[in-house]
Amino acid sequence: MIKDITKKDKSELTFREKAIINVYDMASVLTVALVTIMLIFTFVFRIVGVVGSSMVPTLHDGDWLMVSAYDSNPEYGQVVIVTQPNWFNEPIVKRIIATENQTVDINFSTGDVYVDGVLLDEPYINNPTTNNEGVQFPVTVPEGHVFVMGDNRQGSTDSRSDKIGFIDENYILGVVKYRMFAGDEYGRVKLNSFSDWKVV
Repeated sequence: MIKDITKKDKSELTFREKAIINVYDMASVLTVALVTIMLIFTFVFRIVGVVGSSMVPTLHDGDWLMVSAYDSNPEYGQVVIVTQPNWFNEPIVKRIIATENQTVDINFSTGDVYVDGVLLDEPYINNPTTNNEGVQFPVTVPEGHVFVMGDNRQGSTDSRSDKIGFIDENYILGVVKYRMFAGDEYGRVKLNSFSDWKVV
């Protein structure tokens, strides 16, 4: 029926036929838009909610994050979503502290963290790293893995613990790019760019 209508000259169309064409056009546009949005949020960005306080002060319970799945090379300082099976049976959000073949050492008396013998400057942490979660240091990160910790070092279970351990890069869902929050009295959502927070 649509094909028959579209063959007509516009001046010959009835009101009903014009309405049918308009509805068809709108449905086509909406379908393309929905498919595009689904593809973007499946393969490019994902929206993830934060549960818990292990990343305070950087992230807080209830924050919503926009996560990119296209950062294929993990780097120090990136905040990532990890889906690797763990003791909690749920995804976790942590910061990459070291990548493959790097050696991590922690002085739990002073709270200092070293990677390859270099003391890390960690302005993002909530408190010093004085909790020993059971792993004996120093440790060397295996190939294809990363070592992660929460920014709230006294309230985070992470690679310092056998409950989490080293993270296989294949289980990194993505890198956090934006934190979303209601920014004004109208409830409009604002994006806080995470690129500003990445440690370099």
